[in-house]
Amino acid sequence: MSRTLLVLMVLTLAACTRHALVTENAMSVNDRYGAMRESVHRGDDDLLSAGLGLAGLRAKPAAFADPAVPTATELRRRAIHTSWLGIADLGPLGGYGTLYGGVPSVAGREYGAFAYLPSARASHRVLAQIPDGFDQKARCLLVAPASGSRGVYGAIALAGAWGLPRGCAVVYTDKGAGPGYFDLDSQTGVALDGTRAARGSVELEFDPANAQVTHGVAVKHAHSGDNPEAQWGEQVLQAARFGLAMLDRAFPQAAPFTAGNTRIIAVGLSNGGGAALQAAGLDQAQLLDGVVALEPNVHVAGHGRALYDYVSEAALLMPCALLAPQFDAVPFARVEGKPSPAALARCAHLHATGMIGGTTPIAHAQAALELLHARGWRDETIATAATTTAFDLWRAVAATYASAYLRAPAGAMPCGFGFAALSASGTPAPADAITRAAWWSDASGIPPGAGVFLFGGLGSDADTSAPGIECLRALWSGNNADARSLQTAVAATAAQVPHADLPIFVVQGESDGLLPLEFSSAPYVEALRAARREPVYWRVPHAQHFDAFLSLPGFGDRHVPLLPYGYAALDALWAHLHADASLPASRRWATHARGSVALDRSMLGW
Repeated sequence: MSRTLLVLMVLTLAACTRHALVTENAMSVNDRYGAMRESVHRGDDDLLSAGLGLAGLRAKPAAFADPAVPTATELRRRAIHTSWLGIADLGPLGGYGTLYGGVPSVAGREYGAFAYLPSARASHRVLAQIPDGFDQKARCLLVAPASGSRGVYGAIALAGAWGLPRGCAVVYTDKGAGPGYFDLDSQTGVALDGTRAARGSVELEFDPANAQVTHGVAVKHAHSGDNPEAQWGEQVLQAARFGLAMLDRAFPQAAPFTAGNTRIIAVGLSNGGGAALQAAGLDQAQLLDGVVALEPNVHVAGHGRALYDYVSEAALLMPCALLAPQFDAVPFARVEGKPSPAALARCAHLHATGMIGGTTPIAHAQAALELLHARGWRDETIATAATTTAFDLWRAVAATYASAYLRAPAGAMPCGFGFAALSASGTPAPADAITRAAWWSDASGIPPGAGVFLFGGLGSDADTSAPGIECLRALWSGNNADARSLQTAVAATAAQVPHADLPIFVVQGESDGLLPLEFSSAPYVEALRAARREPVYWRVPHAQHFDAFLSLPGFGDRHVPLLPYGYAALDALWAHLHADASLPASRRWATHARGSVALDRSMLGW
């Protein structure tokens, strides 16, 4: 039997059956896949923007024709739209499409699947985008894990925008997270095409058999029973193998596509960057030819701090510390120019528990700030973190990750937290059909958002959120059984040092207030250098974590986008791989804040 015929047979197996994707170039017989889907995207439904183009991506998302039952095409278009807006600054002052980047129409095919690791309970989505203009002479495959806990298109503004117009294929993975929420009230989940389906009718992205309640919302990142962060590297490498197999299918006359004849680059941002670096450390088969990691969530044993450590710390201390006078003019640090009641309540609570001293709110704030300084935080990152604090992201991230680390099912999240839609009175209630229908296209993978909320962990005093946050923090600092289990799970997420010949770019904004360089990229680079590796490390002053936040009032004035440096790193890596150019040196870019005018090249240090 020919290899091409074998691939076609494998891809047409029943969706309800998990099977091996066996081809001559398969790198692992342990790869397993469930439902698979092929689709064609041309004209007004292309690969890169689903036909929206830059103007359409800048506009508001189009309404579904039937809000309760959107089509797969509508959901895909909206998911791509959401993924672009979650990563890129497409605002009129941001320079996208003029100084850097672009959104050309790219025709091609998509191959999507639910992929399974031997050690995982839940699937992770993989999706290969293969342009009609794939360059078969300079074969290129980008492997793009999603940022944050986003869905499978979560890296399209980085990897897709750079790779697809250049004739590269791109394969994405949601790395075991994503917005495939299961609604416990209606017993419905998300099918491979993004539409909602009843449990048992088709294979679902996430079906929480371990749920301990019949109400609320189960989220794959939090409730799968896996520790997906510890599996990021394996998921990225499996996605690479899937991408090669789909290239075999797309171009059977040019097959096989292998790591020996196809340049494979792992590229990601935030959690996606951390996943790419985890994959680099596990890549014993040397699938990867290079890695580009932007603002990565990464740590190496003995180097840096783990995400849960500093997120739970920030959730507790940051609201109070930001009341210090040096942050008076920082966007989102004040409410209508005044300290928020919630921040004042947090200072009072920390003082009452003996954690900080002082006799006035300002003295309390300075004491909280000193604690953060002692733990390595810089004022620059604290100032930028005012947005994260104002949007209550610290608590949401800590609650979700704690649940994942402890492998807690829905209904048994640590510290009394849970996810659900809310009634008009603010109590958990069943979600309606219209709300459920948009979860897959609109949600970020960590509630709150898209009509799903974080509830629980509350107390009755003025600082209502303090009990839940203190409980989350105690899981890191404590020594009971749950704390030890969480600490063990976090240790399993540490990245390994990659092999010596692998080119690695690490790109980090110096103002990143969510994943501060002092805890993540800088210690990682130090660990690599101590092991005689030579990564290219680019530090970008005035760049922070969320390019998408640059359109917020007063925020973009202080910052420059980070995405241009990701594209530049990919350019430099490709020149090295394809034209044997020397790798660039590590550097600190000479940027300056944008101010209230449009971005220009001098602001980027170009």
